[in-house]
Amino acid sequence: MLPSSTPPRLILASSSAYRRELLGRLGLPFEAIAPDLDETPLPGETPPATALRLARAKAEAVATLHPDALVIGSDQVATLDDLQIGKPGDHARALAQLQLMRGREVVFHTALCLWDGRAANPAAAAQLDNVQVRVRFRDLPDAELDAYLRIEQPYDCAGSAKNEGLGIALIDHIHSLDPTALTGLPLIALTGMLRRAGVRFFGT
Repeated sequence: MLPSSTPPRLILASSSAYRRELLGRLGLPFEAIAPDLDETPLPGETPPATALRLARAKAEAVATLHPDALVIGSDQVATLDDLQIGKPGDHARALAQLQLMRGREVVFHTALCLWDGRAANPAAAAQLDNVQVRVRFRDLPDAELDAYLRIEQPYDCAGSAKNEGLGIALIDHIHSLDPTALTGLPLIALTGMLRRAGVRFFGT
């Protein structure tokens, strides 16, 4: 709850069911509105820069249509060495991703933007952060990787594994300051941003 009598609307600028589930854990009323954006990386753009640009662009696009709201944008880019790893889309691409990543460390850049449409200075409307997660995958045979994919079908997940589900069995270890970042919405960073925007979580 905000201390004012009329708290601002809270909007998640996303169509992701994973992000909706994570934000729901905070117990705050919110709406989910998907922005219409081209998420293609720009030429020469680094993975962190791509994630931060898209997180801000998603929040700003929805905020433009819904002034005076608090809008949350987030984007995740997975990288193996210099290779960006996106959402596979189908079984064959997902298997190829898991084969490439097995026994190796993948860095997930989960960028977050909170856009405060109430800000008097538009230049200060956005809070931004990039939470990195380092994930080492187990060196598993093709048969296990194929069997996992047929069970969970994580074809809409960058990296082809749902760490919140059976995909955790593919992972050797995870290094992160925010365990929710890997699923797609860093709640530790987000609750800090919301507090700075005046949101209270415990009615005080």
